[in-house]
Amino acid sequence: MSGHSKWATIRHKKGAADAKRGKMFTRLIKELMVAARMGGANQDGNPRLRAAVLAAKAENMPKDNIDRAIKKGAGELEGVNYEEFSYEGYGPAGVAVLVDIMTDNRNRAASEVRHIFSRNNGNLGEAGCVAWMFSKKGSIILDKKTMPEEELMELALDAGAEDVKDQEDQFEVITAPEEFLNVKSVFDEKSIAYELAEVTMAPQTTVAIEDAKTAQQLLKLMDALEDCDDVQNVYANFDIPDQIMESLE
Repeated sequence: MSGHSKWATIRHKKGAADAKRGKMFTRLIKELMVAARMGGANQDGNPRLRAAVLAAKAENMPKDNIDRAIKKGAGELEGVNYEEFSYEGYGPAGVAVLVDIMTDNRNRAASEVRHIFSRNNGNLGEAGCVAWMFSKKGSIILDKKTMPEEELMELALDAGAEDVKDQEDQFEVITAPEEFLNVKSVFDEKSIAYELAEVTMAPQTTVAIEDAKTAQQLLKLMDALEDCDDVQNVYANFDIPDQIMESLE
C-alpha cells in the first residue's frame, strides 16, 4: 500500500474523533478563512474556497459556521489573521516529511514542530529539501468491493482523471488538482461511495519500511504532527506493508 494513501485513510478515520473535540472544525475554519482571504468570497471564482466549503459540508459543519468563516477571511467580519507556510524534514529511516502550517504565531509553530521532530526520531531540514519529492494531486480512494476495476477505470478517465491505481485492498483515482472537483462530482452524482476524496501532495517515490519498530516510530511522528494545533496537513513518502500496518492498528 502506498504510504500516503494508506495514511490518508487512517487519518480520515481518526478525524471522526477529532471532529468531536472540535479539532477538525478548527482546521476547516482556518482553511475557509485563508481561502477567502487569498481568492475572495465568491466560490465560483475561487476553486480553493469551493473545495474548502465542500470539505466542511462533508464533515457536517453548520452553514452559519461556514458563512462566518468566509466573511472573516474576506474581511467582512473581524477575525484572526492566519499565515500559511511549510516545514520540511525527515522521519525515521530517512522518510521525507512535508508539513503544512496555518498559524497566527509563527514562532510558536516553529518551536512546536521542531520539538515534535526531535522527540520522535526525526529532524527538520532546509527549505526545499523534500518538497521536490511531492506533486500536488487529487486523490479519491475507494474500497475494491465498490465496483470492478474496468468499470471504475472507464468512469474515472471519462470524467477527466489521470489514472486509477491498484492499492491492494483499495483503488485510488488520481487527478490533476484542477480536475479534482469535476471528477469527484461524477462520483457524487452517481452515488458511488468512496473512503476519502482530497487534494493532496503525492510522493513521487517511496521509502519501504520493513520492520514494525520503525513503522511504529514513524506513525508516532505523524500522529504527533497531526495533533499539533498549528499543523494543517502532513505528507510523507513511507510505504508500510499492510501486514505491518494492521499489526500496529
